[in-house]
Amino acid sequence: MLSKRELLARVGSVQQVASVRPVTFREGRADGLTAYAVRNGPLAFDVLADKGLDIGSFSYRGVGFDFLAKTGLLGRTAYDTHGTEALRSIMGGLMFTSGYESICSPCTLDGRDYPLHGRIRTTPAEHRSADAFWDGDDYVLRVSGEMREAELFGENLVLRRSIETRLGERTVRIVDEVVNEAFRPEPLMLLYHFNVGHPLLSEAARVVLPVLATKPRDEVSRPQVESWATMPPPKANEPEYVFLHELAADAAGDTFAAIVNQELKLGVRLGFNRQALPYFMQWKSTAAGDYAIGLEPANSSVYGRPHHADAGDLHMLAPGAKEIFELTITVLDGDEEIDRVQEEADRLSRR
Repeated sequence: MLSKRELLARVGSVQQVASVRPVTFREGRADGLTAYAVRNGPLAFDVLADKGLDIGSFSYRGVGFDFLAKTGLLGRTAYDTHGTEALRSIMGGLMFTSGYESICSPCTLDGRDYPLHGRIRTTPAEHRSADAFWDGDDYVLRVSGEMREAELFGENLVLRRSIETRLGERTVRIVDEVVNEAFRPEPLMLLYHFNVGHPLLSEAARVVLPVLATKPRDEVSRPQVESWATMPPPKANEPEYVFLHELAADAAGDTFAAIVNQELKLGVRLGFNRQALPYFMQWKSTAAGDYAIGLEPANSSVYGRPHHADAGDLHMLAPGAKEIFELTITVLDGDEEIDRVQEEADRLSRR
């Protein structure tokens, strides 16, 4: 790491090594999609301003970490939140946010339709901003904005999101503040869909979790429950599998999920707090053309809104109240860091 003065002596502009730039895509279904292209040395990623400030592409030293679905990049569409039609607008990316009225499968309750993974993932950001500045010897790259999920005579939930990384680090920090600006309690269902694909994901990859217990979501997943941590080669027309994991955490509630690739000597670690996000699901798709793993911390069950409505424990946010959720995405580089994250999982599991 160079100090500020040492770096400025070696570059004409700091943007030679680190930058955050607004971009607009100009072709196909992505035409008009606005985003921020963030470059932090060998780390590069796109923050999709028209898609809830979610993270699209993500790479390190030219190696892609994210999964991009067959639809490719998509801009705003008219059909993206209608029942299972959402499968035509879920494009993946490293992370998309699910919620807030519902998560996971589409459903109809009391005559109201709730789309697949909710509506917040397709909500464009307002009051958006991007900044790059010196904080002492640290060069900070930051994107922020707000998304509102609202309806006439209905909910009024506001998500204020900040995404930050610092030059020389391999960590991206996401801080979400969700405020209920309505005058009645509102459901707040939230799931972070963190998607890893090829080339980081291959037969050489494995999932690392501080796991205490695992069960399948359904009978289709049950035969695969013992092999949740590994990835076979792609297979045509293979169904998706989903596993529900109980994760260990430290005294503060902090825990993580990671995917590592021993051949590439690379990995990625997703850190979060189990007190805020007590549920964790793993989506595993080995189907040819849909080859991906999803790591999914959430404040609600994979069985969605009907499950919590029946149980009477739907997570609610009082009028004027707010909740804060924090995630850290860290690139793992080298055998030592891969071994260290496995040791961390083993240590937490033994607590």
